[in-house]
Amino acid sequence: MNIENTKAQMRKGVLEFCILSVLKEKDAYTSEILDTLKNAKLLVVEGTIYPLLTRLKNDGLLSYRWEESTSGPPRKYYGLTEIGQTFLNELNGTWTELSDAVNLITNQK
Repeated sequence: MNIENTKAQMRKGVLEFCILSVLKEKDAYTSEILDTLKNAKLLVVEGTIYPLLTRLKNDGLLSYRWEESTSGPPRKYYGLTEIGQTFLNELNGTWTELSDAVNLITNQK
């Protein structure tokens, strides 16, 4: 079994949750989202995040707006919609339950 494939699948499973969490406080553009994920040691490439952002927008969880940039082309800023905030709240509860269960199982002696 390839450990790298398993690790990638684990990261992919929580990526949507992490992106929504990044946007809970303020709107951000893609490179800000990527930097936040990278700083948390969750490495994601642009080819992965753009389709995911589009899907989250199409699902009504995110909205976006264009904003002029002083250093280049306009930037697309993403933010949570009301539905996205509700969805994130649900995911937070699920994450707590899941992480508690995994911690209980993996920390047993």
